[in-house]
Amino acid sequence: MIPERTPQVPEIWDKADGDGHYALLKYQQTANDAILVYEVTVWEKSRRIGASWGVSWLSAMTGALLEAEGGMDVFYMGFEKDMTRQFISDTGDHARLLQLAASDMTEEIFNDPENPDKDLKVYRIDFASRNEVLGLPSVPRAFRSKQGLVIIDEAAFIDDLKAVLKAAFALLIWGGRIVIISSHNGEDNPFNELVQEIRAGKYPDRKLLRTTFDDALADGLYKRICEKQGKPWSAEAEAAWRDKIYREYGDDADEELRCIPSQGSGKYLPLTIIEKCQIADSVVIRWKCDDRFALLDEHIRQEQTLEFCREELLPLLKALPEDCPHFAGEDFGRSGDLTVIWILTLLASLVRSTPFTVELRNVPFESQRIILWFIFDNLPMFRAAKLDARGNGQHLAELTQQRYGTRVEAVMLSEAWYRDNMPPFKAAFEDMTLLIPKDRDTQDDLRALKMVRGVAKVPEQRTSESGSKGKRHGDAAIAAALAYAASREKPMEYECEIVPSQHQLDAQRRPDGSWSIEREIEADRLGIRSDDGLRGSVMV
Repeated sequence: MIPERTPQVPEIWDKADGDGHYALLKYQQTANDAILVYEVTVWEKSRRIGASWGVSWLSAMTGALLEAEGGMDVFYMGFEKDMTRQFISDTGDHARLLQLAASDMTEEIFNDPENPDKDLKVYRIDFASRNEVLGLPSVPRAFRSKQGLVIIDEAAFIDDLKAVLKAAFALLIWGGRIVIISSHNGEDNPFNELVQEIRAGKYPDRKLLRTTFDDALADGLYKRICEKQGKPWSAEAEAAWRDKIYREYGDDADEELRCIPSQGSGKYLPLTIIEKCQIADSVVIRWKCDDRFALLDEHIRQEQTLEFCREELLPLLKALPEDCPHFAGEDFGRSGDLTVIWILTLLASLVRSTPFTVELRNVPFESQRIILWFIFDNLPMFRAAKLDARGNGQHLAELTQQRYGTRVEAVMLSEAWYRDNMPPFKAAFEDMTLLIPKDRDTQDDLRALKMVRGVAKVPEQRTSESGSKGKRHGDAAIAAALAYAASREKPMEYECEIVPSQHQLDAQRRPDGSWSIEREIEADRLGIRSDDGLRGSVMV
């Protein structure tokens, strides 16, 4: 193990500068101290505790120091672009607060020879020390020919973490340092494997840190939040806030807040990505029927179903933009699972926005047909839909195909379908080109997607619906994936060639009664003869 030494910690880490807003919390300072001592520091942490922000102070100091003082280049890698931009921006903010000579953040293009068709951005700050801080894309090749301090953030969510770590560890040969920070993403994730190997003693020269949400609270996280928001702190308010956070995370609290990796494969869509795509003006309409509803007279069931459509759905449908194409996806359920109908609007910016979704629980088959067709009949520029055709859903999908034609596809969800359609679906979340409802149950359904035998799908187990209203089986996630797949369908194009009538041809003759050469060719194609029986016309 590398001998411990007293790190040369900047004064600002130990105490507040002026009003106290710049001091690091104890766990943030502990992490930066460890990074200065150990070649490799691995930090398993809760979400939303400011871990990246704390390390960005060290990034600014390391970039500002001369090489003889321990300064070096800094290379940051997150699992998505906005995270990388934010870290480099925070580093620049800290440099200005500490009055360090540094440039503004700039953007460059990373040329990836293995993916030449996709532009990858690099974010950069240059210091007077001639060191640089770079925000790199999450590809192993980005570390090629680099040397310095490497920070890999939310490592468990990087697509090929093993390859990234292999490339990063090569930098240790010439005196580099590596920081690996992440919340958990499943027990069989490479990040958790690395954590367990360090715990098992396989790497005695690597430092392992662990900070749960409660650890952060004990070190003053909520007090710091109160300071920033300008409100008074109290133990009662902190306890209530803590309970609220745990309620919001629900079944995911162990993994997201207590640093306990979930069993089985890791989640396919990280919560950070889902949260960025949630919008408040997208609504979820829910209708639940009791068992007696199915036994009512047909005309009563029909009238109540149409009343639901007119009162709940029609105002939303009338508010949709008339000049934008619309798409739909449906995951079918009857007595056990939900039926979810997901609507997408294709905006001029090519962003798919969800104006509303419909969740039906224990609704009879015929009522579901009425609701689905009511929506489709009132969708402006209804272009395409994909419907779940497994089991009982096949009947409704077939009837809907017969009514709306090739715009509707009955999908037999299979491993091959998931393999082809889930990667673009995930990319839409990463690029923030798919906007979804800000809804707890919808979020839980999307979080239910996991990698099963290399394919993203919903496992067999079911989750509890908020408020203990019933069980869910990732229904909204499947409906969303079907709707997104429908929005990627090439629209059907219709063309026609108008054949001019005899009257139109006669009206286009020259004053002398002859036709233009174009009309002569057209008339000849149609078999039209002149008055003397000749084709076309005769010039005298």
